[in-house]
Amino acid sequence: MELFNPTVITFILYIIGMVGIGLYAYRATRNFSDYILGGRSLGSFVTALSAGASDMSGWLLMGLPGAIYLSGLSEAWIAIGLIIGAWLNWLFVAGRLRVHTEVQHNALTLPDYFTHRFNDTHKVLRISSALIILIFFSIYCASGMVAGARLFESIFEMQYTTALWLSAIATISYVCIGGFLAISWTDTFQAAMMLFALFLTPVFTYLAVTGDSQDFITLIDTARPHAFDMFSNVSFIAVISAMAWGLGYFGQPHILVRFMAADSVKSIPNARKIGMAWMILCLAGAVSAGFFGIAYFQSQPELATHVNANSEVIFMELTQILFNPWIAGIVLAGILAAVMSTLSCQLLVCSSTLTEDFYKSFLRPNASQKELVWIGRLMVLAISVFAIWLASNPESKVLGLVSYAWAGFGAAFGPLIILSLLWKRMTLNGALVGMIVGAVTVIAWKNLFGSTGIYEIIPGFILSMLSIVIVSLCGKAPTKDVTDRFEEADRLYHQQ
Repeated sequence: MELFNPTVITFILYIIGMVGIGLYAYRATRNFSDYILGGRSLGSFVTALSAGASDMSGWLLMGLPGAIYLSGLSEAWIAIGLIIGAWLNWLFVAGRLRVHTEVQHNALTLPDYFTHRFNDTHKVLRISSALIILIFFSIYCASGMVAGARLFESIFEMQYTTALWLSAIATISYVCIGGFLAISWTDTFQAAMMLFALFLTPVFTYLAVTGDSQDFITLIDTARPHAFDMFSNVSFIAVISAMAWGLGYFGQPHILVRFMAADSVKSIPNARKIGMAWMILCLAGAVSAGFFGIAYFQSQPELATHVNANSEVIFMELTQILFNPWIAGIVLAGILAAVMSTLSCQLLVCSSTLTEDFYKSFLRPNASQKELVWIGRLMVLAISVFAIWLASNPESKVLGLVSYAWAGFGAAFGPLIILSLLWKRMTLNGALVGMIVGAVTVIAWKNLFGSTGIYEIIPGFILSMLSIVIVSLCGKAPTKDVTDRFEEADRLYHQQ
């Protein structure tokens, strides 16, 4: 591909714009709270779109359309489950977590919140939760870098290793420079880019098919006879397992941190409306792109070579075929936006965990704010180098472990977050056992009972919830200062 064609120029300008936002955010970063939580200053609009963008990675524009293209609407159950889970997360967790983390000594990270919520003087919760975050997110970050590298590889026609470093540097630069504010502001812009791409592509695909006076439904029926049947070739267990992805939302650190950063609880209801509307439109666009793509490539089989070889490139193929190079560059930047928005937030969560929960807690309790900000930046670089190393071989088996991450976080932290916000009788031992049981169950179930077809988050979530309740009730009740802080946070939440 020529270096200065319209698609490449548009793509490069987008990257420059993201780095520019990072430089601007650098000026607004005065202390460590600003760097990892934006000083808890995000309004409802930025809270909503940044939470959505950090959630929906390259899977939204590559994995989901590809699955729909191969199997039809039976693959849409996961989207339905995600919508239900996200809405419940906004409704029951977002506002409460915002208040509780502030009351609990202005906790800046989830491990920090767990430590103060249960008065964990021995810091076992801090260490355990921080290790879970670092393990799962290192793998998550590596998978994001592979996705970015594949996009750069396709657009610039370069070697995988070069593409990996360039795509990683594009994301690392604005995270390292601007921190949470840069991520939140860029995520807001990137959310708009993703919505633009997911609206335009299915519309143009549909028009391209119907414009040739071809029967849209007949084309799909011919290519995929059961494409319209949501229950085709799926069992009840498969449907439940797909929808169970929604349970993962309650424990995802990179999404929960957006709730913690909202300027007030009063911003949450409006943010919920904006965030859910954006999410539903994006998922509908992704499903439509894959579904309409069935008809398009059935009518144009000579163009389907790459899609038939790898269904996950369907969105990129439709973009490059249907749009002029300038518009194609913008739409392809939307794919990069999906990758960068999730990866950037994951890098910052890892950085804040290393800085706040290890460096400050164990090495330098009296470190200055300036020192913590620069340590945070160094930690972004350290995690990035480790993730690049993991991603250096895209066929590495470690990348297959990324399927554990969503279920692992959901089962380890989901019940812990929910009960810590709703049940004052919950104890430190209950929290610790529930977190460990959730994480271990996910890994064990995947390896021992994966053939059952039951998504591992289901047994993990249930056993974690039961463990927390049983261990908490069997042990001594929490001390008065612990329950007093819970009651104060609960009172403040209901007042607002």
